[in-house]
Amino acid sequence: MENPVLIFGAGSLGMQALDIFKKNNVLVYGILDDNKELHGKEFGDISVLGATDDEGFINIIGEKCETFVAVGERTVRKQLTEGLNERFKSMPVNAIHESSIISETAVIGHGNLFGARVTVGALSKLGSHSLFQTASVIETSAEVGDYVTVGPGAVINDRVKVGDGVFIGSGAIIVAGIEIGKNARIGAGSVVVENVPAGSTFFGNPARKI
Repeated sequence: MENPVLIFGAGSLGMQALDIFKKNNVLVYGILDDNKELHGKEFGDISVLGATDDEGFINIIGEKCETFVAVGERTVRKQLTEGLNERFKSMPVNAIHESSIISETAVIGHGNLFGARVTVGALSKLGSHSLFQTASVIETSAEVGDYVTVGPGAVINDRVKVGDGVFIGSGAIIVAGIEIGKNARIGAGSVVVENVPAGSTFFGNPARKI
């Protein structure tokens, strides 16, 4: 990546993204966050410059500066991402930890975060603006939508289909061939052995609707 990156969000996710970019020798221009108490705070040699709508900084976005939205709350992440795309025609870049393994035959979108030791199998198709946390596994031929969160250690087995906006908790296991509907939630440690309807919450081993 030739251009520097401006990170939106100075929380734990922002620090994770900052660490990933620095390990990849990507220049981070700075961080923007709406929490005024963080403005001016420094993380190493990187400062929180101002709010996410600060004209003095967001106007640099474009041909010479990339963006990454590091906000855990899905609705806020989506709002910021859509605003960047509409106003600046800027699509956030991926943040990929150096220890992640992504198959050359996998297809991934934009603005995703891949934490340490994430594995993405062959022929998988991943959307955009999702969070794949530490040691999560996306197996062969899985399909994952946009704005999905996959918690640390979760396993999405082969041929699983995950809709947009789904949350999968830490250590959950989705068995092969299962379909998880849009905006569904899977509790941490659950083992999902049946299809999950859109908007529902499943928890347990085996996972059941709650």
